[in-house]
Amino acid sequence: MSDSTNFTLTAAVNLLKATETAIQNMTEEISKPVDPELNGSGRKAELASIKQTAVDAKELLMIRQEIEQMIKNAQEHGSLEEMQDFGGGFAERHSKK
Repeated sequence: MSDSTNFTLTAAVNLLKATETAIQNMTEEISKPVDPELNGSGRKAELASIKQTAVDAKELLMIRQEIEQMIKNAQEHGSLEEMQDFGGGFAERHSKK
């Protein structure tokens, strides 16, 4: 593997680890109880924040899976490219309509 491939693979592994840490931090935030002293708009804002954190964690988990697949591809094929779906590819773009 070239130096740039090694760097990219190392960066992808570091990114994977960082996403794991971020997901763990978000999960801890979601797990914290809502302050019982909050009511009305303050409570609603806190619950909305918890929901947004859960949505962000879910998105980050999906990104993490993509990074994991990229690393696997790099290790197996020497390329970080994601698996490509060729549906709607060259033939479809250049066919006569």
